[in-house]
Amino acid sequence: MQRFELHPKNPQQRLVRQAAEIVRGGGVIAYPTDSCYALGCHIGDKDALERIRRIRDADRHHHFTLVCRDLTEIAKYARVDTPQFRLLKTCTPGPYTFLLEATREVPRRLQHEKRRTIGIRVPDHPVPRMLLEELGEPIMSSTLMLPGDELPLNDAAEIESRLGAQLDAILDGGACGLEPTTVVDLAATPPAVVRVGRGSVAPFGL
Repeated sequence: MQRFELHPKNPQQRLVRQAAEIVRGGGVIAYPTDSCYALGCHIGDKDALERIRRIRDADRHHHFTLVCRDLTEIAKYARVDTPQFRLLKTCTPGPYTFLLEATREVPRRLQHEKRRTIGIRVPDHPVPRMLLEELGEPIMSSTLMLPGDELPLNDAAEIESRLGAQLDAILDGGACGLEPTTVVDLAATPPAVVRVGRGSVAPFGL
C-alpha cells in the first residue's frame, strides 16, 4: 500500500500520475473530495468494485457513484434532459451526487439493480480533479464510511491503520469534511432530495 502526501491545493502531478496508474492497474484507492474521503477504482474493474463492496459491506442496492470531470463526461453515462442539465450546470462542480438514468455505457453492475440509475458527481477539489484529468475517464466511487461508523473517515493515518491492507493507495490531501454529499434524485418526478449533506438544497427549491 502506498501513501501519497499531496498538497491539498496544488497536488504534485508526478504523484497523482502514479496514483492514476494504480487505478488503471485494478487498484482501490482512498482520496479526498470537497465533501469527505471516498473510495475509488477503475470504472470497468469488477474485482476492484467487489473489494469496495466488501469494505463498505454494501448490498446490490447500494448506489455507487461515477465521479466525472465535467458535464460533457456526465452526458456519456447518464440521460440528461434540458431541465436536469440546467440544475447540473448550477450545482457542478460541488458537493452533490445526482441520481440519473444510466446509459448503455454504464456497466450493469454499477447501476442500481431495480431502477437502472447511476449516481453522478463532479467534485470541486484539486486532487480528484487532477486524478480524473490523468485518467481521462470517470472513477467508480463510494463514500469512505465503514460499517458501524457514524461518520466517514477523514484522516489519512486512521484510514491507513484501519484499511491499509485492503487498499492499494491513499491520496493524503489532509483533512477534508465529515459531511457526505447532498444526494438528489433527478430520475424521479418531481426531483427529490434523498440525503441532505454538504451541498445546499436551495437550488432545488427546498
